[in-house]
Amino acid sequence: MALRDTSLPESSGPLVAPSGAAPALDPAERERLLSGRHHDPHALLGAHPVDGAVVIRALRPYARSVHVVVGGQRHALTSEGDGLFSAVLPLDAVPEYTLAVAYADGEHETADPYRFLPALGELDLHLIREGRHEQLWKALGAEPMTHQGVTGTRFTVWAPNAQGVRVAGEFTCWDGTALPMRSMGSSGVWELFVPGIGEGARYKFEITSRHGGRFLKADPMARRTEAPPATASVVTASHYEWGDADWMAHRGDVPVHEAPFSVYEVHLGSWRPGLTYRQLAEQLPEYVRHLGFTHVEFMPLAEHPFGPSWGYQVTGFYAPTARLGTPDDLRYLIDSLHRAGIGVIMDWVPAHFPKDDWALARFDGDPLYEPGDSRRAEHPDWGTYEFDFGRVEVRNFLVANAVYWCEEFHIDGLRVDAVASMLYLDYSRDSGQWTPNVHGGREDLDAMAFLQEMNATVYRRAPGVVTIAEESTAWGGVTRPTDSGGLGFGLKWNMGWMHDSLGYMSHEPVHRKYHHNEMTFSMVYAYSENYVLPISHDEVVHGKQALVSKMPGDWWQRRADHRAYLGFMWAHPGKQLLFMGQEFAQGSEWSQEHGPDWWLLDPGYGAEADHRGVRDLVRDLNGIYRSTPTLWQRDTEPGGFQWVLGDAADDNVFAFLRYATDGTPLLSVSNFSPVVRHDYRLWAPDRIPAWREILNTDAARYGGSDVINPDDVKVEEERITLTLPPLATVWLTPLQ
Repeated sequence: MALRDTSLPESSGPLVAPSGAAPALDPAERERLLSGRHHDPHALLGAHPVDGAVVIRALRPYARSVHVVVGGQRHALTSEGDGLFSAVLPLDAVPEYTLAVAYADGEHETADPYRFLPALGELDLHLIREGRHEQLWKALGAEPMTHQGVTGTRFTVWAPNAQGVRVAGEFTCWDGTALPMRSMGSSGVWELFVPGIGEGARYKFEITSRHGGRFLKADPMARRTEAPPATASVVTASHYEWGDADWMAHRGDVPVHEAPFSVYEVHLGSWRPGLTYRQLAEQLPEYVRHLGFTHVEFMPLAEHPFGPSWGYQVTGFYAPTARLGTPDDLRYLIDSLHRAGIGVIMDWVPAHFPKDDWALARFDGDPLYEPGDSRRAEHPDWGTYEFDFGRVEVRNFLVANAVYWCEEFHIDGLRVDAVASMLYLDYSRDSGQWTPNVHGGREDLDAMAFLQEMNATVYRRAPGVVTIAEESTAWGGVTRPTDSGGLGFGLKWNMGWMHDSLGYMSHEPVHRKYHHNEMTFSMVYAYSENYVLPISHDEVVHGKQALVSKMPGDWWQRRADHRAYLGFMWAHPGKQLLFMGQEFAQGSEWSQEHGPDWWLLDPGYGAEADHRGVRDLVRDLNGIYRSTPTLWQRDTEPGGFQWVLGDAADDNVFAFLRYATDGTPLLSVSNFSPVVRHDYRLWAPDRIPAWREILNTDAARYGGSDVINPDDVKVEEERITLTLPPLATVWLTPLQ
């Protein structure tokens, strides 16, 4: 178990006899030290003055001999057994020294970890105790550094219930005996500076619980991990030089709810299977820019052991998944997207974590990150643990994690997963499986406080970032500011719109008139929150079918419905999100194993009308959307929308106006029946003399039947007369 410091030369120099044997350790203290249960190993190991001399004691299991080197002179240490070596040196004060340790493979010289003062400051410890360390990753975990003139790595971990904690790694043959950590008092933090250990070293923490159990745990604050299924943490530091200063300076110039926001959701590991972060950077930005999306949203990228969880069961909250490369490789991808003018949203999962015994679960032998009450700790749906949002250190761990991704990776937004499961004490629980809050209600007050703190902190520290809630209930005030009692999110997924509109579209056109309100009901509550309209990965897996396959009828009708629905969606108040593969009407469900069916776009497949046409429509929808403030400036204002025809259930027709802040309108008309409606009359404001069709989802270039309105449409007596193509949406703007 050779602890090596490769920055120091091989030992040399004359051998000097020590002045005598060191005083024996108290047997109880010795036993605690060797068993990994000592809270202050620095009191026993290292150099200590005694009676006009200095005692030096080292713990080096499996060493054949140990010498202390002072000023070029070597002093032999005497073996005390069990890997302990000691000597008394005739010195007036503790010197700077190194240890020359001989193992079977040779002798290695290293600085002694137990001659260093703590490498963690009192302010850090105070903030950790208070649960207010907003850059927690700079205080806990593994930090390569130079300390007291020596290079190495500072290891720190929060384990307040442990009897003892030791560092174990490939540099100790995964035996922590030689590197016990010291307790930093009431903070619950353990610390050790290990000279000579640098970037790339693999490590874990060997914890002895208060119950006597001993086990290895990955670092909760690890910023890099081994690629699964391996589970070790990896010492790392970023050396990336960002090139997105202009993007970062201006991303918050316009509030997100008043800006264009069209999101392409991506499972990064399967978008182009086999590509690394850096290889993706050569393809993804160009593809997204070509299609005109303003943002990409990555499904979770934090490290997770089980690939088919899609990243929603996180074990390494501070570590990007190593499956696709290093943390700096991910920074390169995000930087490339920013330089292409594309924002980056990341799914973030603070609701729960898996029970893997090497990770967060019962971290120091007792419930720590999870509540102590097993009824509250267990998540009934996912076989995971929930976080203890009432514990300040746990809240700090999560709040700092949100800040970490924004500050260290320049993430532009966090989509927070499963918010509803956090907010309700009785979520998926029957009577007797939960306890009401202090007011007798079902709301989780601690989770509310956590979400408010997280949002307030992120918005304060990372200007221009948006937080987005996936919240599936009618909880009030999700996007209301925290100072008004809201949760403080910037946007919320509109799950009701998604469910109702897809329900409507799944019916045969002849039956849609009985479900007409499913398409209009969203406008009853459209301004209760700041909404995103999501067609996400959840809607195209597990038997739910791809978007185009949800539609009824033959293949032509399905594609027509798909196009018409996208036209309706892009015109509807709210931002848009579309999952990969749906932009070209992939017919099969998404598969993590092989990703989108890119072959459908192959010209040899005859895809021009079928799939390339749909992709061209998405490109044009985004192009018009981004250049038309009418479609996004007043998403959250009732004055930005007006029904023109909302009750034409027998016709399956919906028509409405959108307005920009300067009053400029856009007319959207959707005909969700498979018949052409000639001479269809609609009300139109008489202040506009004529309208021009700017988008028609039935155009031939999109794969449609090309029933269009080629001529300008004049307003006569507050009426316009249109030809409505079958299963199509048309957009019209005032003739300039």
